[in-house]
Amino acid sequence: MDQDQFIGAVARRCGASAEQATAITRATLTTLAERIDGGEARDLADQLPEALRAYAFGPAEAAEPFGLDVFVERVSGRADVDVDAARDGITAVFDVLRDAVDPAAYAQVVTQLPAEYGDVADRSAPYVRRTA
Repeated sequence: MDQDQFIGAVARRCGASAEQATAITRATLTTLAERIDGGEARDLADQLPEALRAYAFGPAEAAEPFGLDVFVERVSGRADVDVDAARDGITAVFDVLRDAVDPAAYAQVVTQLPAEYGDVADRSAPYVRRTA
């Protein structure tokens, strides 16, 4: 999956424009890299389209512990979207990640997240369309 396919899939799943989906994807990957261990962030980055890899590298080796509300707020601020759009976008990014990367790599990422992240990061693979 290349960057255009990744962004296109995020846009379709959250109903955003390509520009907004790009901003949400980058913000989600950056925030996720802060929330998981540096090694896992690097492993995830290695499986992403080249243009998105830099966003998945964390600033530190140790994960920064923060809850889902903080995650959503950070993505909202970085992507310049409201929190509802951020939450929908985060869910879309995780859904596309589940399709785009090796299932074991996806599982290693989501197991580092507290249970409350299950609202946006489905722990099953592959992607199955969620119903409201």
